[in-house]
Amino acid sequence: MADRSAPSCHLRLEWVYGYRGHQCRNNLYYTAAKEIVYFVAGVGVVYSPREHRQKFYLGHQDDIISLALHPERVLVATGQVGKEPYICVWDSYTVQTVSVLKDVHTHGIACLAFDLDGQRLVSVGLDSKNTVCVWDWRKGKLLSMAPGHTDRIFDISWDLYQPNKLVSCGVKHIKFWSLCGNSLTPKRGVFGKTGDLQTILCLACARDEVTYSGALNGDIYVWKGINLVRTIQGAHAAGIFSMNACEEGFATGGRDGCVRLWDLNFKPITVIDLRETDQGYKGLSVRSVCWRGDHILVGTQDSEIFEIVVHERNKPFLIMQGHCEGELWALAVHPTKPLAMTGSDDRSVRIWSLIDHALIARCNMEEPIRCAAVSTDGIHLALGMKDGSFTVLRVRDMTEVVHIKDRKEAIHELKYSPDGNFLAVGSNDSSVDIYGVVQRYKKVGECIGSLSFITHMDWSSDSKYLQTNDGNGKRLFYRMPGGKEVTNKEELKGIQWASWTCVSGLEVNGIWPKYSDINDINSVDANFIGQVMVTADDYGIVKLFRYPCLRKGAKFKKYLGHSAHVTNVRWSHDHQWVVSIGGADHSVFQWKFVPDRKLKDTLHIAPQESLVDSNSDESDSDQSDVPELDSEIEQETQITYRRQVYKEDLPQLKEQCKEKRKSAASKRRERAPGNSIRLHFVHGYRGYDCRSNLFYTQTGEIVYHVAAVGVVYNRQQNTQRFYLGHDDDILCLAIHPLKDYVATGQVGRDSSIHIWDTETIKPLSVLKGYHQYGVCAVDFSADGKRLASVGIDDNHTIVLWDWKKGEKLSAVRGSKDKIFVVKINPYMPDKLITVGIKHMKFWRRAGGGLIGRKGCIGALGRTDTMMCAVYGWTEEMAFSGTSTGDVCIWRDVFLIKTVKAHDGPVFSMHALEKGFVTGGKDGVVALWDDTFERCLKTYAIKRAALAPGSKGLLLEDNPSIRAISLGHGHILVGTKNGEILEVDKSGPITLLVQGHMEGEVWGLATHPHLPICATVSDDKTLRIWDLSPSHCMLAVRKLKKGGRCCCFSPDGKALAVGLNDGSFLIVNADTLEDLVSFQHRKDVISEIRFSPGAGKYLAVASCDNFVDIYNVMSSKRVGICKGASSYITHMDWDIRGKLLQVNTGAKEQLFFEAPRGKKQTIPSLEVEKIGWASWTSVLGSCCEGIWPIIGEVTDVTASCLTSDSKVLATGDDFGFVKLFRYPAKGKFGKFKRYVAHSTHVTNVRWTYDDSLLVTVGGADTSLMLWTYEMEGHRDSRQCDSEESDLDSEEDGGYDSDVTRENEINYTIKALSTNIRPMFGIKPHLQQKEPTLDER
Repeated sequence: MADRSAPSCHLRLEWVYGYRGHQCRNNLYYTAAKEIVYFVAGVGVVYSPREHRQKFYLGHQDDIISLALHPERVLVATGQVGKEPYICVWDSYTVQTVSVLKDVHTHGIACLAFDLDGQRLVSVGLDSKNTVCVWDWRKGKLLSMAPGHTDRIFDISWDLYQPNKLVSCGVKHIKFWSLCGNSLTPKRGVFGKTGDLQTILCLACARDEVTYSGALNGDIYVWKGINLVRTIQGAHAAGIFSMNACEEGFATGGRDGCVRLWDLNFKPITVIDLRETDQGYKGLSVRSVCWRGDHILVGTQDSEIFEIVVHERNKPFLIMQGHCEGELWALAVHPTKPLAMTGSDDRSVRIWSLIDHALIARCNMEEPIRCAAVSTDGIHLALGMKDGSFTVLRVRDMTEVVHIKDRKEAIHELKYSPDGNFLAVGSNDSSVDIYGVVQRYKKVGECIGSLSFITHMDWSSDSKYLQTNDGNGKRLFYRMPGGKEVTNKEELKGIQWASWTCVSGLEVNGIWPKYSDINDINSVDANFIGQVMVTADDYGIVKLFRYPCLRKGAKFKKYLGHSAHVTNVRWSHDHQWVVSIGGADHSVFQWKFVPDRKLKDTLHIAPQESLVDSNSDESDSDQSDVPELDSEIEQETQITYRRQVYKEDLPQLKEQCKEKRKSAASKRRERAPGNSIRLHFVHGYRGYDCRSNLFYTQTGEIVYHVAAVGVVYNRQQNTQRFYLGHDDDILCLAIHPLKDYVATGQVGRDSSIHIWDTETIKPLSVLKGYHQYGVCAVDFSADGKRLASVGIDDNHTIVLWDWKKGEKLSAVRGSKDKIFVVKINPYMPDKLITVGIKHMKFWRRAGGGLIGRKGCIGALGRTDTMMCAVYGWTEEMAFSGTSTGDVCIWRDVFLIKTVKAHDGPVFSMHALEKGFVTGGKDGVVALWDDTFERCLKTYAIKRAALAPGSKGLLLEDNPSIRAISLGHGHILVGTKNGEILEVDKSGPITLLVQGHMEGEVWGLATHPHLPICATVSDDKTLRIWDLSPSHCMLAVRKLKKGGRCCCFSPDGKALAVGLNDGSFLIVNADTLEDLVSFQHRKDVISEIRFSPGAGKYLAVASCDNFVDIYNVMSSKRVGICKGASSYITHMDWDIRGKLLQVNTGAKEQLFFEAPRGKKQTIPSLEVEKIGWASWTSVLGSCCEGIWPIIGEVTDVTASCLTSDSKVLATGDDFGFVKLFRYPAKGKFGKFKRYVAHSTHVTNVRWTYDDSLLVTVGGADTSLMLWTYEMEGHRDSRQCDSEESDLDSEEDGGYDSDVTRENEINYTIKALSTNIRPMFGIKPHLQQKEPTLDER
């Protein structure tokens, strides 16, 4: 059975034994429902003493260390430890999360307290400053934050009688805080002569500015304002750990094991000494007290919870017990009864009843216990000790049978043989000893094959063989009882194992993640009958796998709760339960096993929602049983949007080139040109990796994006307006419900989302600071006030914004895999869905966090990759389109039905008033009724359906559809091929906008005397574009290979195209039919040029460092230019057609004579005198000034000179188009620069009459037209351009004072000088004795 799917049964947490008393205080309370709330490990527990039942809150993923109860006593706040710890506020009745507070604390959250009306929560961090934060917890919003103290803070409380006042206390201090506006200001308590300055462990506030506090020496200090006014000496014999205020007065609990009750004026009422009661013991220490009415709850250091009724105070009732501090490793289950035995480093062995959920026996040993086993008849219990000895006890009365010490190192594993005759004892000495049970445990054999400590052992069913695992991950076999090693494979074949607890072996291969350290799975136990096994690992996770589990990286179900490592896990004798134990959290968890057949009955129970999916099927290798991804989606998931250099890095890069700047600034530099350019029209639409990014605006214009430009297109006038606020690729676009604003998100190191008005093209809000690398999805809420966004960082972070205020409301890690779409629920703006690679999640806002639940697929199959989603006609209906062509219909989080909608992925969906419209890879638009029962109409996108008014040509029939939107009686469709079409409801299709498809565009040529241009791209098409106001594609031809360059002949009749395989074609410029084609080279043809005049010669440059010269008439190669040491990048002819100028990748400027190709050396002064037919070169003294200061990092990829030789336009790797005066002599010339392309501008060309500049943008696939405006023609337009890199000082912008002020360096004096000389060792470096609290 090589099934790698997760098992269909599951585990449900039923009971947790223990209470966290060590290193915590004040963490035990009565709720309003008279239940008891506390925590253990990473679980919040609500225990009902009446019903003897526990409920669990599982929203944390590490140790909880602090807890506060809301004044109404239903809500609970808990804080955890961890690298990015968070606070959860949850409901003790439903155990669901209400709010998550995160992103502020580090290390952990030490204390929590609600204010009087429960609106605000204060928290204290475990970071070095012990930061104090005040939260509006419902909103998840931080109101104020301040450093708490240099040393640990142990308790904090709001003054319940004065608003906006708090008190905190800790190591050798007490502070009184006032909150004013958003600032927290502390005043230190003055101890004066009244009492010693000492550590304060707990506090409670009373009327009239009085504060009571418990000190380390057992005194109670009473404060008035910030002054110590009196002490109550000897209130306790040692430190007072807990103080609890209630209506009747105060309760205190201390290290001396006493609980004292005081009236409201702190006069003593009574004392209860727990050490003297029946259940008491020496060393009992109280960590937490809670007094309500006539009941008192007491939590102790050693994980017990007592309930005391005041009338019978000498008979406390023990309601919870657990192991004390120290690692817990030993676990065994009784062979015939529902009992579990545990043994710990606290030296106690305990027997738990799995039915009564209670401790039924306990015995203290001399040594820490590391392992346990029960004999087959259930009479003997063997315990392996840390010192190398083992002890056997009788189970019924815990009396000792034998105590044997044969080894020096810890015994880590022991097991009785199935026939009950032998006990195998494995130690860290790398050996296993065999003892005869009947012979009073006489040693009868020894196994010495291992080279490392023994970790696991199993007997065969006939008791004749033993298998072991050791620390090296080796699996060995021995014959019993002598202990001879078995190496013969044949002999091992037929062995049946009585149990399986080994972590290595064929049967358990699948429990190992693909890449893993051998020792991080601590324990395994197989349930042969149920064909499942359970594992425990170092990450606090209990997992359920199928058994046997042969292939690595199998899927599983995982369960969280333990915080640190889970050290051991076992099935109960009847397989009803699983018992797991935690090392450092020393807790015992009991899980109920729910087999497959019972799952059906439990389906109506809502799945446990959590911050970390507790019952997820996610396994480490999610790719196992998933159908192949569609090729298009596959391609898309592999696109990386990371850049080597981001535009945001420009300032730093320029800083690094400071020296160069200084030298440049001192030189006289050429002014920037007076003329300018303005973006006029863009051919292109980003469809290949985006979806649902195309909409009608209020006024019936069309808004979409390409490269770094937001485009508003008027289809009546065929004109475009541009939003140019972005500086890198826009990846997503969403429209406001009123259709007047749009939000666009871009690529960037700290990427931004812009919300802008489609009428005025002005930005309304820019959101930054949360998404790394880029934003891939955005959505507005139905009221338009909120915006959701998803990043392309590794966790695909989801953020919910109040966009007008620019405020982040909530955030959460979305998924490891790509998320394609986020949608906010139109009826409830606190809910949203995200879809992506094998991902469908329903989120609800909880304060500053979002809580996700996976879509429940039930028996209908497995989570497919989802490509799109919409909400339906009620708040709980949602619809998603899958990568296999289905539409999934969801109610709440449950999948209720799937409908086959398309062949291939459903990329886009749109909800209408009555019904839906979908679009897929099959090129079909389908209209559906409102339940997806009937498909009402389909439109296939075909050339035959194109209306006569189309602006261009459809490249292929049935292009993949990526965006759909409805309005104005039409369906708007965006395709993967970069086309935007308008489908009339009656059928005809109008093509409005198109551009190149995915792949880089490099080749660009303008016609010698007509307003048209040609482009050729890696998408394997050659296209001719009309540059006159009709702005459309005139012709297109598919090529067998992509191309990188093209050129019109001087008469405009022929067009030469260089392809990526080293061949080139000459085609008829009108029909694009072949005239001739050649192939002499293997590498990319990088540049191709007809000689001027009659166009007699054609120069063809390739990336293998040669230029070939062909005679066009005779179609023969007549010359080869050799001598370049790198690939050829640019090429120009002189006017006579006799000389070629060539630039190479090694930044060489070379000259060759035509047609033979002889290399010439020409001094730079002469080069300027030569009349060039064109100038597209980037090297030489005439264009020295076009190279930026950071020329090492980025290249100028293209240039082109106007025909009057006055202005040189350049394109570079930063996506800038720049204009320079020509000749640009001297370094770092001044320029005007324009942003619209995203990364590389690969080519720039002026049209024949210089009226337009045409640029192509490499990977952004766009072709942009810029109108050329003479000086004086400029109206004051939005950001005509950014001026040059350096503002040189010679412009005289500064007088001497300003210069001085500009250069002052403000250092903070206090930080840079020692005010007074210091001696000795600073306090934090002194060897400190641990405080009593830490011991």
